[in-house]
Amino acid sequence: MIKRVENELELAMFNGIWTTVWREKGYELEFAEHVLDRFVVMNEEGYCVGTSEIKPYDRDSSPINEIAPFRDHPKVIASEGRVAEIDKIAILGSYRGKGNMLPWILSSAVYSAEQHDMDYFVSLLEPVFLRALKISFKVPVERLGERLFYKGDYVVPVLFDMSAMYLNKQRYEWLSNPEAINTTIEVKAGL
Repeated sequence: MIKRVENELELAMFNGIWTTVWREKGYELEFAEHVLDRFVVMNEEGYCVGTSEIKPYDRDSSPINEIAPFRDHPKVIASEGRVAEIDKIAILGSYRGKGNMLPWILSSAVYSAEQHDMDYFVSLLEPVFLRALKISFKVPVERLGERLFYKGDYVVPVLFDMSAMYLNKQRYEWLSNPEAINTTIEVKAGL
């Protein structure tokens, strides 16, 4: 299940999950002040085990532009104001590959893009994760450059075609219904 982060307790759980994963992988921590959405993903028992964060993107001032030339991509230029950044895609180690947590995270991203009327998401992804998204989930994602070392690991700059997913939901069998995003359930810490 997916739960939008709506209070301080949920934010603390959100931060606990992604920072645990980042530290485990040796990444530097980077907290965002301004976000469009934050989600926690819960297993069947209601424990928070994964996260995703959608942040505003600005061609002139977003820090991600310093890592890769997102601002120069024709699709980003043409979709001014309809581009966001997806970050903090994380699943606790003991839950990776179990219970289909990744489809929930992807569904939260598609839901957020549709709700905020975003055409594209920019991101930096691990090469192996990028491959899984393309092969296993058929996510329309475009590689925007070669892998580069950033804050503890190699990453690839990518552009997700979010509108292609939310306008063609029937193509993605892993996609969960927006009704699955629940704001009334009680969450449990999964750490």
